Amino acid sequence: MANNTASEARKIISDIRKGVFSPVYLLMGPESYYIDMIVENIEKYAIPEEDRDFNYSVFYGNDADIDYVVGVAQQFPVMAPRKLVVLKEAQSMVQAKVKLERFASYFARPNQTTIFVLVFKGDSLNATSKLVKGAKEGGAVIFKSEAVREWEVAACIRDYCQQHKMGIDDKAVALLADYIGLPLSKLFGELNKLMSVKGPGSTRIDCDDIERNIGISKDFNNFEFLDALRNKDYPKAVRIIKYFASNKSKNPTAPLIGLMFGFYSNLVIAYYMPDKSEAAIRQQFGFKAPAQLRGFMTAMRLYNPRQAVNAIHYLRDFDLRSKGRDSYFDEHDLLAELVFKLFT
Repeated sequence: MANNTASEARKIISDIRKGVFSPVYLLMGPESYYIDMIVENIEKYAIPEEDRDFNYSVFYGNDADIDYVVGVAQQFPVMAPRKLVVLKEAQSMVQAKVKLERFASYFARPNQTTIFVLVFKGDSLNATSKLVKGAKEGGAVIFKSEAVREWEVAACIRDYCQQHKMGIDDKAVALLADYIGLPLSKLFGELNKLMSVKGPGSTRIDCDDIERNIGISKDFNNFEFLDALRNKDYPKAVRIIKYFASNKSKNPTAPLIGLMFGFYSNLVIAYYMPDKSEAAIRQQFGFKAPAQLRGFMTAMRLYNPRQAVNAIHYLRDFDLRSKGRDSYFDEHDLLAELVFKLFT
């Protein structure tokens, strides 16, 4: 999954920085962040600056001639130990997967003095294709960058902070996952900004850091709204709705409704689990932080099964009315009405 992709990418980058190179790198998959990181490191460490004029060639899929690219890769380096050939955006070729099969014979017997990098983003090549089989035969590094799911974003944040020896509070993780989310390039860019602002010697990111430097309120956000629902704190929920309504463009209801639907759906599932122990609940819903589990167990005490089922009906009704069916109310007014129903 996402963390396996990250750890595999780190291993490849570590080898590159040690000067351990493969003659072929086949980089593919829907998550571009890790692919870009590997390419960036190959370009930085494979060829010294003074050797690049004659030993570094970059091609792009939409206008690359495969026979010519292979010819360049087969040439020996000029007064240098190796040369670098990179084919970027290979997926942009017409009938890309069919055309790329023509690299199979080169991949099976690559020039050992060339580092050839093929970048195929947005999708993965079939493991049974001639290209992948040829790459395996020739000892290529084959990297598949898996897509990150929404529920994996928090784990990606913790993993990134851990790699940079920076702690981060659970609420800060939730804020970043909820308000920044994917793509990873944007998410990690914000984390880099926070780490830079914190400066050397700092060891932890908290909600105050996020509010000061990214502009996400630590008191009025989707995470705190969900916390109000878990604890049936009606005044808090109303305060947050008023805050959202004061800046509607930055606080659309659609993401919040998605979170609410997930929360109440999980409550319904939990009520009908044979084993309702904390250990079983943690395993069922993948809660990592103790605060997540505590909040959910509190909600199970405050809501009964019928109320949770009714909540889902109310949410579906909200969805229809917010799209203009039988209602002309503003979506935030409808949200206030929805919360009143949930709590009464």
